[in-house]
Amino acid sequence: MRKFSSYGPVSKSLHYYVPREELIQRGCSQLLGESPEEEGGHYITVWAPRQCGKTWIMNETLHRLGKDERFHVLKLELEDLKTTEDTDEIVSYIAEDIIRYLNLKNVRVSTLKEFTRLFGNGVLDKPLILILDEFDALTEEAISGLAGVFRNIHNMRQKDPNPSAKKEYLLHSVALIGVRSVLGIENVKGSPFNVQRSLHIPNLTDEEVRSMFEWYERESGQKVEQAVPERLFYETRGQPGLVSWFGELLTEGYEDYRPDHSRSLTAKDFEEVFTDAVDVLPNNTVLNIISKAKQAPHREVVLELFKTREVMRFRFDAPRMNFLYMNGVIDRKRIPGSGSIIRFSCPFIQKRLFNYFSGEIFDYMGQIFEPFEDTSDTITEEGLNIRNLIRRYEKHLRKNRDWMLEDAPRRKDLSVFEAVFHFNLYEYLNRFLANTDAKVWPEFPTGNGVIDLIIRYAGETYGLELKSFTHERDYRKALRQAADYAYSLKLEVIHLVVFVEQIGDEHRRQYETDYIDEETGVRVVPVFVGTGK
Repeated sequence: MRKFSSYGPVSKSLHYYVPREELIQRGCSQLLGESPEEEGGHYITVWAPRQCGKTWIMNETLHRLGKDERFHVLKLELEDLKTTEDTDEIVSYIAEDIIRYLNLKNVRVSTLKEFTRLFGNGVLDKPLILILDEFDALTEEAISGLAGVFRNIHNMRQKDPNPSAKKEYLLHSVALIGVRSVLGIENVKGSPFNVQRSLHIPNLTDEEVRSMFEWYERESGQKVEQAVPERLFYETRGQPGLVSWFGELLTEGYEDYRPDHSRSLTAKDFEEVFTDAVDVLPNNTVLNIISKAKQAPHREVVLELFKTREVMRFRFDAPRMNFLYMNGVIDRKRIPGSGSIIRFSCPFIQKRLFNYFSGEIFDYMGQIFEPFEDTSDTITEEGLNIRNLIRRYEKHLRKNRDWMLEDAPRRKDLSVFEAVFHFNLYEYLNRFLANTDAKVWPEFPTGNGVIDLIIRYAGETYGLELKSFTHERDYRKALRQAADYAYSLKLEVIHLVVFVEQIGDEHRRQYETDYIDEETGVRVVPVFVGTGK
């Protein structure tokens, strides 16, 4: 029986997969070109974040093109060269592979300047379609040098009036697989690698995610509740590596979870696995994303993205945004008539990043309780008083603010990032409720601009929507927004936790008035937290 596989290219005979026929056909068409016999094919980049299926799709493309006797078709893996710094050594390695695989005679290439001769008519006996995987593993100097060679060959072929197989150079087409921003060649003047010819590998659709689990149902005989692929798509937005990883966890299990194949795979099973995936399970894709997100100066963009004041516009030419976008940390969402805004690549990644930064910044929170402190006004066996819980947090923050925020990340104006207080509250709640059966977790309904903390305790679910105060109009909007979110969770009450640097008693009385939403009937309870000294 097949399995889900999240590491490396999938096997069509061993694993569940999505055919992605349209992408494969597009790759074949671009490499062949509109007029293969006359003009030749295109020089393209194939790009997507890690574990999105680039290699598998181009392997399928390779197998199809390899059946065409008019061409040599060759795909080389370059990841082994990521620690090689000398450009000529890199070129020599690539040239040796081409010579060996194509059984070329009487040619030797040891420097970048000699690389062009490898593709001459007479050295090659028919046009070559060349695919270079992990091209972004090379040094910038090597990337630039090789791109320059390909550009020169492309220009010479364009000027050559002969048919493709009779031209002076027989490099019919090239596909460079990697992260496009690292390739750094699409904006080079005169470059044949242009955005119109790039092949972007998108995430899976909800139908494609569902089709993998339907395939699993047919082969295994185990029913899968519809809620499982639906929730999986929501949390991962169809990121192929993550979809298959959750498929592995759900169907094969791991140390703390043993699947019961005698019954249906349920939403409860998914919740158990998902909780572990957020908190304790390692995954190479996630670890790679965290490693990129925590790097300066990109970390500042990530921290700003957690803010609730406003959304951030997406600009491809902004280097930090570009880096995070190409490495799967963030994504863009198009707003009709307004351009594109940034959001996290998927809710699961956003939760992992929230957990990472919360724990990294606030690994120690100080003393949560005084000895013999009476907490019965806040927590009993029957439930929680959220307003009093937030009051306790505010008191803790004011008392310990100086040392807790001493090393907290700050903006250029030395103000603390808005998200820092959200991380701080999250860690406080986890510690306050540590010795109970409570569970606290973040939710991000929109992917940006809205942060909610959900607490489940004593059979009750409590919603806390976090917001920073800017002005009256935004505050009123936040009340309605909180009501809508509570309604979607089937909650009758939700607390709106509003962070503000300073707030006096008069403004507390004015703004901490319960709001009843006319449309939903939800009661929103505002609680302000003063963050200043």
